[in-house]
Amino acid sequence: MKFQEKWEHVQLGSVCTKIGSGATPRGGDSVYLNEGTAIIRSQNVYNGFFDWNGLAYITEEHAEKLKGVTVKSRDVLLNITGDSVARCCQVPDTVLPSRVNQHVAIVRPNPEIILPEFLCFYLISPQMQKYLLSRAGSGGTRNALTKNMIEGFFVPKPSVVVQRAIVKNLSAYDDLIENNRRRIQLLEEFARLLYKEWFVHLRFPGHEHVKITDGVPEGWKKECLGNLCREVRDSISPKELEPQTPYIGLEHMPRRSISISEWGYAEQVVSSKHRFRQGYILFGKIRPYFHKVGIALVDGVASSDAIVIRVNEENLLPITLMTVSSDAFVAVTSQTMKEGSKMPRADWKQMRQYPMLLPQESLLGLFNSVISPILEQLKSLSLANKKLGVARDLFLPRLMNGEIVV
Repeated sequence: MKFQEKWEHVQLGSVCTKIGSGATPRGGDSVYLNEGTAIIRSQNVYNGFFDWNGLAYITEEHAEKLKGVTVKSRDVLLNITGDSVARCCQVPDTVLPSRVNQHVAIVRPNPEIILPEFLCFYLISPQMQKYLLSRAGSGGTRNALTKNMIEGFFVPKPSVVVQRAIVKNLSAYDDLIENNRRRIQLLEEFARLLYKEWFVHLRFPGHEHVKITDGVPEGWKKECLGNLCREVRDSISPKELEPQTPYIGLEHMPRRSISISEWGYAEQVVSSKHRFRQGYILFGKIRPYFHKVGIALVDGVASSDAIVIRVNEENLLPITLMTVSSDAFVAVTSQTMKEGSKMPRADWKQMRQYPMLLPQESLLGLFNSVISPILEQLKSLSLANKKLGVARDLFLPRLMNGEIVV
């Protein structure tokens, strides 16, 4: 694939000093730690940004065995297998030292020929993403990009001066997106802490004067989750969908985030999906301990691997969302999940029995008065980022094609 014909194009393998993926240490998740040398997995790599959620660490001994895939400053990371194949970003220096597992490739261009920043923008461009996904699905039953494929990709090679100018223009969009993303993380963290303080530790306003019996404050009640919301199974076939209908698969759902701000489109869909509306909750049921739970910001369709939850009453949405996205709920769901033929799945019949604590109307109203505006801000920031990403993606090929002179 080639953009601007007036620029020289070179095969990626000829301008890189490193292209290679790593491995998972023997023992898998059981050997991951909370500190040490980071091991970057596909769940950490999104188009244009690095997601810290779920970042794992390994011992010095395991890191030494993977020293051949040591990540260096400015390296480009490319997902090469699975549903997130072709996602690409640069490693942030703050995650170093680190290694990659077998699902992520390090692509390290010679910066005197191809700037890593320029290469990353090129790889996440809509045209290149479409090309990468087509190549990934051409070789077998599972999406994969091989080392030979990556080495054979043609990339434009304008002068480094031109590359630097292109990067400067596109980075302005990414800086705004990153700033909004940090604000989203802070808002979500505040919402989680408030929920935990009031409904887990029971240190709600006025708790000093309330008697608590068997973990239930006086005036509160326990209610099964299934009495407050229901699972929605509104299936629709691909033929009935408009191509630009938002589509949310598990690959779009970040870990430990209550807002789902990434989505693809129905033109990718090849099988029946479940419809959802803005404000519905999506719960990733494959390996629920991955903690993929969030609120939908738009109408669309979801993967059948996600449980679509509709809350019965609007004033119960904040407390329900915070409950089903809490560590306690995810832990219980993981313990009661069905053992499938290939991978464990969350079971709604078990989930719906989860006991929720509901306070009096006055306290619930006070909680909503804090959380509801946060959800609105999360929606506003996420949609702003989506628009910025679209604007950047429209701008990018024009820069690459030479339509806009830099």
